[in-house]
Amino acid sequence: MHGPVITDLSIDIDGVSLAVRRIAGEASPARPRPTLVFLHDSLGCIETWRDFPEALVERTGLDAIVYDRQGYGRSAPFTTDARTVGYLADEASALFRLLDTLSIDTALLFGHSDGGSIALIAAAGQPGRIAGVITEGAHVFVEEETLAGIREARSTLATTDLAARLARYHGDKVAGLTSAWIDTWLSPPFRDWNIEAALPAARCPALIIQGEKDEYGTRAQVDAIISGFGGDAEPLLIPEIGHTPHREARATVLDASAAFVAEIVRRGSPVAAPTRKA
Repeated sequence: MHGPVITDLSIDIDGVSLAVRRIAGEASPARPRPTLVFLHDSLGCIETWRDFPEALVERTGLDAIVYDRQGYGRSAPFTTDARTVGYLADEASALFRLLDTLSIDTALLFGHSDGGSIALIAAAGQPGRIAGVITEGAHVFVEEETLAGIREARSTLATTDLAARLARYHGDKVAGLTSAWIDTWLSPPFRDWNIEAALPAARCPALIIQGEKDEYGTRAQVDAIISGFGGDAEPLLIPEIGHTPHREARATVLDASAAFVAEIVRRGSPVAAPTRKA
């Protein structure tokens, strides 16, 4: 049995070249279904997902796209040296422009870390277009634990070969993307960043995954998402796991994600109305 068909593209969005990988699922689905969209973390790109997207496509039969945001991987470099506090909302807007260009009407988002936060913002921003959200290590506010983890990453960059290893994926963009992440999150204006107020506008189901030993956040992030999200949201906390569950606990995340996606596909109905929390 052959695996999913993979096509790598370069897509121009508002004059910015983005690297996009399309993964074909079932050739002839019986009815229209959402497209899986993978949103990488603050140091990630298409390649750092490894073969996890293909594995989820095989399990679900859905088509998928994985892409490098501007400044990452094989996409164009950043065009400015400084990020704004609202950069994650800007990325959610860029996501919808990419979906428009690719003629994708309905998406099911899988976001890791920064990608998870982008997925939550997108689900709240255009709720009729998002069929479901899966997040790993997403943030909705700034915790001291997050800042401590970023300070540790800054030290690791300065004292190990991490930058050289990242260059295998990002080339000469490593300094720009690491600075964009570290300097933005550690800046005084970003301390008040918070997207909890946006969450009730989301209407889709959500699976909120976090490792119990996540070095960049605590269970408080999961609790805030579950209590604030407008659609039905369920947590998946994985013992002894850190910030990258799809790599550290692949089978668990793949099984849970495939079951979550299958239920959305089974329903085959428009995004549900908001659920009132008790």
